[in-house]
Amino acid sequence: MSAHKIGSLLFCPNCGTLLDLPKDGGSTVICEQCQHVEPASSYENIVVTTRSHPDAFPSALQQKRKTQTKRHEKGDQGTLVSEKCPSCGHLEAFSKERQLRSADEGSTIFYTCTSCKHGWRVNN
Repeated sequence: MSAHKIGSLLFCPNCGTLLDLPKDGGSTVICEQCQHVEPASSYENIVVTTRSHPDAFPSALQQKRKTQTKRHEKGDQGTLVSEKCPSCGHLEAFSKERQLRSADEGSTIFYTCTSCKHGWRVNN
């Protein structure tokens, strides 16, 4: 019975524990839980593919591209921006910028979703 492959990971066929990589020059890998012996050859021809969500690492340029429209209604709710709500996924929110930390550090942006009114903040 050989290890189960999911993506680039190998799991013990007996207990399902994630198997370590083979040690340099080692011909086998031993499961830490059940002591199953897996041949190091099981790791051959495995292709590792890594993907990141496009919003995972927003750049300063992406932030500048966001559409901003100033609206004054019901008091000053802030600037209407194109920002995805982490709660409901709606693509518009009001933003307000405040300097909460030291003057030599970035400001804090407070967002409020226009749909569900969820609030969150991002430190610049």
